[in-house]
Amino acid sequence: MNRRMKLIPNIITALRIVGAFGLLFFDVRSSAFWVLYLVCGASDMLDGFLARKLRCESKAGALLDSVADLAFVACCCVKLFPVPSFPSWLWIWAGAIVVVKVINQISALAMYRKCVFPHTLANKATGLLLFVAVPMALFLETPAPMAVAAAVATFAAVQEGHFIRTGREKN
Repeated sequence: MNRRMKLIPNIITALRIVGAFGLLFFDVRSSAFWVLYLVCGASDMLDGFLARKLRCESKAGALLDSVADLAFVACCCVKLFPVPSFPSWLWIWAGAIVVVKVINQISALAMYRKCVFPHTLANKATGLLLFVAVPMALFLETPAPMAVAAAVATFAAVQEGHFIRTGREKN
C-alpha cells in the first residue's frame, strides 16, 4: 500500500481539528455552522473506518482522534453555552462529566506517566449520541436528547476511569 494512502486517515482527523475551530466563526443558527458541524461529524466516522480499512491504525492516530474529538466538543460547547434552550442543570451535569474525565487523566498520568484516551464502545456511543442530540435539542427546543447523551457520557466516563485504574486500557 502506498505510504501516502496510509496518511489519509490522520489528514482527515487533522482537518477535523481545523473544522472544529472553524465552528467558532459561525453563528450556531447559520447554515454554515451546521454544514461544518456535519462535515466534522462525518470525518469522525470516516477517519477510523479508513484507518481500519487501510490497515494503518496507530497509537498516534488514536491520540490525534482523541484530540480532534476534544476540540470538536470544546468548540461546540463554546458556541452552545449561550443558547437558552440548554438549562443550567445540563451544563452542571456536563461539567461533572468533565471533572470525572480530568480525574481519569490525572490517574493515567500518575499510573502510566501519559494520558490515556480509551476508545471504548461507550465513548463511541457518547460521541454519536452527542452528534445527533445537539441539533435535535436545538431544533426541538428541548434538553431531553442532551440528557440522554449526558447519561451515556456519564457511564462512559466512569467506565473509562475503571479501565484506566485497573490497567485494562493503557493505549
